[in-house]
Amino acid sequence: MSESLTELPSLGMDVLSLVNDFRRYYTHSLGRDRHCRSAHYAYQSLVLILRERLLERLKQTRYAYEETDCRQGYYISLEFLMGRALGNAMLNLGLQENTALALQCLGMDLEELSESEQDAGLGNGGLGRLAACFLDSCATLQLPVTGYGIRYDYGMFRQRIVNGEQVEEPDHWLRDGNPWELERPEFTQRVHFGGRTVHHREPDGRIRVSWIDTNDVLAIPYDVPIPGYQNGTVNTLRLWKTGATDEFDLGEFNAGLYTESVADKNSAEQISLVLYPNDASENGKELRLRQQYLLASASLQDVLARWVGIHHRDDFSHFAEKNVFQLNDTHPSCAVAELMRLLMDEHGLGWEQAWAITSRTMAYTNHTLLPEALEKWPVRLFQRLLPRLLEIIYEINARFLAEVARRWPGDVERLRRMSLIEEGPEPMVRMAYLAITASFSINGVAALHSRLLTEGLFRDFYELWPLKFNNKTNGVTPRRWLAWCNPDLAKLLTETIGSGWEVNMDQLRGLLPLAEESSFRERWRQVKRSNKDRLAQLVATECGVVFDPQALFDVQVKRIHEYKRQLLNVLHVIHLYDRIKRGNIAGWTPRCVLIGGKAAPGYVMAKQIIRLINNVARVINGDPEVGARLKVAFIPNYNVSAMEIIAPGTDLSEQISTAGKEASGTGNMKFMMNGAITIGTLDGANIEIRDEVGDENFFLFGLTTEQVNQHQRHYDPVGIIAADEELARVVHLLTSGHFNLLEPGLFDPIVNSITSPSDPWMIAADFRSYVEAQKLAAAAFRDVDRWTRMSIINTACSGRFSTDRTIREYNSEIWRLPHVPSQPLD
Repeated sequence: MSESLTELPSLGMDVLSLVNDFRRYYTHSLGRDRHCRSAHYAYQSLVLILRERLLERLKQTRYAYEETDCRQGYYISLEFLMGRALGNAMLNLGLQENTALALQCLGMDLEELSESEQDAGLGNGGLGRLAACFLDSCATLQLPVTGYGIRYDYGMFRQRIVNGEQVEEPDHWLRDGNPWELERPEFTQRVHFGGRTVHHREPDGRIRVSWIDTNDVLAIPYDVPIPGYQNGTVNTLRLWKTGATDEFDLGEFNAGLYTESVADKNSAEQISLVLYPNDASENGKELRLRQQYLLASASLQDVLARWVGIHHRDDFSHFAEKNVFQLNDTHPSCAVAELMRLLMDEHGLGWEQAWAITSRTMAYTNHTLLPEALEKWPVRLFQRLLPRLLEIIYEINARFLAEVARRWPGDVERLRRMSLIEEGPEPMVRMAYLAITASFSINGVAALHSRLLTEGLFRDFYELWPLKFNNKTNGVTPRRWLAWCNPDLAKLLTETIGSGWEVNMDQLRGLLPLAEESSFRERWRQVKRSNKDRLAQLVATECGVVFDPQALFDVQVKRIHEYKRQLLNVLHVIHLYDRIKRGNIAGWTPRCVLIGGKAAPGYVMAKQIIRLINNVARVINGDPEVGARLKVAFIPNYNVSAMEIIAPGTDLSEQISTAGKEASGTGNMKFMMNGAITIGTLDGANIEIRDEVGDENFFLFGLTTEQVNQHQRHYDPVGIIAADEELARVVHLLTSGHFNLLEPGLFDPIVNSITSPSDPWMIAADFRSYVEAQKLAAAAFRDVDRWTRMSIINTACSGRFSTDRTIREYNSEIWRLPHVPSQPLD
């Protein structure tokens, strides 16, 4: 296309330009006038003027990558928990102040318009939020990285609490469309399912395979711009939406078979319909595998099509030098077999050449220490849905096991353990093993996690390929999780240590000497009080519970899971309640406990824990004898936008997982960055946080990983409870039905889990240590100056947990991408 059609003068960033563009979009593009009273259209207009500026920078960024023919990276993730985009876009474009002024000129309020935006909930928790933070840092560091994910019509469900129970409702975040995205139908890809394979010999003697009689779907890309921090770079997150190859069968429709005529269309669109379908059923498993393969296939086809388009032929001799794929957890592991298929079946490469490319371009990040969380799929399901991929996996496995046998001759048990196919009544494909076998890099996400992977889950593979394994401790982006969500603190930081900390978090260490200045501590407390007021307002609105900002704000918000031990938190709350009822309140520290998070719809115990939290909260909050000494609230529908208020207003950050179970955690980093003090176990990134802030600025409790393993051999929770009078009283309150008077036996499964010798979460074992650490935290909070120092030190030492540091490590040790500045705008 002629440059005269695509080159325009750059858009103004001044207030007048924003005002004029807003009016143009509002009146001409959206057709609204002065009679319109809906904030939605004003929000849409605001997004469009910002998107326009993002897209012109995205174009210049893409031109820079193309003209330098640089090595590029691709971050493939089934989750991207983006949250709201408006604030991040304004911040990274440097338009916060001018946008607010432009809206004032138009008689509008920025905060009101911001509330019109839906959270893009395309993730379940830390994994998806990490992916979003990574993309922000890649753009800020001007690295050529493209994200690939799925454009789910329905994100993580919307959670309501009804009579104390979690009720799931659809989260139709696309109900009003997504004005940030740009549909790119010209890059649509075709993805195969089902069918059969045919093997035939070519004239040159090579065996070629055709995958035929398939049921195909279309993967339609939608691009979301990802801006770097005020540097002109805008990268791309490409999300795939599925559609049918034909809208409907006209013959069946005309014959009156209306349902049948659109069956293929409906079936295709279901693949990208909902994030994480419940895979308890066979249909759920099939849909989950379809999603994973769709993501891998469409993304790889897209990359290969771009390569062929630039190089004008099927010459892949330099492909591995120019491309690298990062698999975010095990979900995209189909990419290994799919890249082999595409290179061999579609582009004519032989096995050795295709494997050389695949094994030099794939890198795998593991995010779990729980064996049950590793993806495994029934061979029969693979055979029916992806027969060609199963053939390739079998061949990879045969060659891999031959290598293992050469290294350990006669070790049949090791061959069985390491095989990509798990034998048994229902043979399974071990997807994590597939990713490990093909990847040149395998990393964990915290120092402890990475060590435990090599000592446990992946020990056999580590013994075979020790140099493949490495650690990349997670982080969070300081742009969203400090500069945007905590503007008062951001202003204080800039006034005291200067600008630039947003991209160089090591500057925060300049706060350390200021922690000793009483005037600075007072300013710090004023900022924290303002943030606690905001959080108290959120709790009052969402929960109907009044939090006193002068109390200790004790917060645990994260996915509800037994290993994260919200149950231990509740037991401590019951213990505090019991103390109040017994009159044991000498030296009392008023405390407001906030818990939030979603339980997977099929996770019965997690949903029971939510019910217990709410029942306990109802009893405590309704007891006048307890009064302001203790308040408890469960915040419904916890999401990114809620965390942007919660993190700045928190005093005490609960990171209390059973040691050896949490891979890393990133909520701990967000709280730390905003000045909260951690109470936690030696688990995940807690260890590294404690190393940074020092023992005296972290409330440590609980068994170590090694102690947990030892206790499991002879664990006696009943004996522990009998020997601990306070724990016995807590358990008695549960067994007596005090929190479920009208529903006898409601919480018996929870009591049974606490008292079971096979409880892997060690609730009873860690209770006493947890209570003692909580006493230390309460005492420290009463010493206002000491607590403020601890808060300042936590923020000052949080630089290590910026994703900028994490991404620099990924790049220097795994990706090896160049720094590519965007082309300047005219």
